Amino acid sequence: MASIPAPAPEAAPAQPSGTKIGPVVIAFAVGTAVSIALGVYGRLHTPTGYAVNLAGFSTGPAAKAFLATIVIILAIVQTVTAMGIYGRIPLRGAWVNPVHRWSGRLAVLISVPVAVHCLYALGFQAYDGRVIAHSIFGCFFYGAFVFKMLILTRDDSPGWVLPLAGGLVLTGLTALWITAVGYFFFV
Repeated sequence: MASIPAPAPEAAPAQPSGTKIGPVVIAFAVGTAVSIALGVYGRLHTPTGYAVNLAGFSTGPAAKAFLATIVIILAIVQTVTAMGIYGRIPLRGAWVNPVHRWSGRLAVLISVPVAVHCLYALGFQAYDGRVIAHSIFGCFFYGAFVFKMLILTRDDSPGWVLPLAGGLVLTGLTALWITAVGYFFFV
């Protein structure tokens, strides 16, 4: 009796040549570690209660709300220019890439005093749902930001990784804005 050969196993879908998933996993792990480290620090650190304040603002929370709103506006600029860079919208010109880069740099620079205020003066708080959500989103945002920065310059990452990382950063920032600035302005 003749034996019937077993069917060949299906091959895993091939990645486009030159792409590597290992560095993406490592970048994701580092971003996750940053998120956890910020949360642990914020929870174990005894909050000072002293706010970072800027001249011209009545309170620390008012300064935070203003700065965070500028960051959100810059994030919108980042999103629109990224869509132009990737050909999703008809946005052309030599100015698109520099505007994208500099709006991102400014957004990060402006977000740092807000983050320092939150971590140093307030810590990781959990006394109500909005506040714990804000604390979690703050840790998530900076972890996603680190992830994005680590894969940003890698040309061998799969094409879906950078837009995903940018979307995670924007999602975290939007959730932060809603749970803090939205509350400050509208409640």
